[in-house]
Amino acid sequence: MEWEKIVGANIRRLRKERGLSQEALAGEAGLAMRHIGRIERGEGNPTVSMIGKIATVLGVHPSALYDEGTGDES
Repeated sequence: MEWEKIVGANIRRLRKERGLSQEALAGEAGLAMRHIGRIERGEGNPTVSMIGKIATVLGVHPSALYDEGTGDES
């Protein structure tokens, strides 16, 4: 199981559903845009703190980012 890809796909899907750019998500979460891009591509390994910040901006519980059934692997 590639958790990095699952988390990244869920973040990308939720961000797009909310009409946010990577730049907007990064700004609201207090993170660098390059981190968001890497995480969404499954290349980054976000810290628990980063996951919490991203989930807060997306309006979901952090556990939603680990849901295998909602990830879009495209």
